[in-house]
Amino acid sequence: MAELESGLIYIADDEPNIRRLVSVALNECGYETQEFSGGDDLLKAIQRRNPDLIILDWVMPAPDGLSVCGRLKLDNLTKTIPIIMLSSRNEEVDVVLGLEMGADDYVTKPFSVKELCARVKALLRRNEYMNITPASNEVIVCGELTVNLARRTVIKHNKTIDLTMKEFDLLTSLMLAKGRVLNRDQLMEKVWDVEFSGDARTVDVHIRYLRQKIEEDAENPKYVLTVRGVGYRFASEEEINPEDQQETA
Repeated sequence: MAELESGLIYIADDEPNIRRLVSVALNECGYETQEFSGGDDLLKAIQRRNPDLIILDWVMPAPDGLSVCGRLKLDNLTKTIPIIMLSSRNEEVDVVLGLEMGADDYVTKPFSVKELCARVKALLRRNEYMNITPASNEVIVCGELTVNLARRTVIKHNKTIDLTMKEFDLLTSLMLAKGRVLNRDQLMEKVWDVEFSGDARTVDVHIRYLRQKIEEDAENPKYVLTVRGVGYRFASEEEINPEDQQETA
């Protein structure tokens, strides 16, 4: 018998059938759930008690899910609550907008309940890991980037770069691979903790947004490189600092 999980999850969606389907599936995994048909009811409930995670539909009566997500991520009391955005909007621009507003993950309708539960489990475990003080203070320095694995911080030009949880995990997964190419399925497993292939655009969109934050020119990346038709890899020291290699030649 599989070990049951624990935690309180709020489900906000104006479609009762979807709320019930998701709620039953999560209850079977051991999670406590509360359902809401709109953004106002959700926000009122959060004032009484913070959940461990929120599943939030984009298209709801005002305030819609996107507005609610933005408000929660701007509030110091709620900004660390993981949010999975549900939406029938499946264009890349919509995925980008949802992630830019602070959603930790984005799932398009129709969706697999099994995959959604796996994403919930992965986000909660990673959020729990972030709240544990690691014993290691390992620091990785690559070019102008300084990454502290224990504090989960990234510094460039003496300024802290504000990365989301997924962006940080993507960056460190690639850095620790030491130049090896990681395909999308491998990154989904490492960062999203799902053993089956997810939507490739999820990885691509997160990579694009990561590049906008750490690269001088996101269109011509120096650190996170694309291996066409395969996946991504982190640049070698020689590629990052070619002038240093010339001086020692």
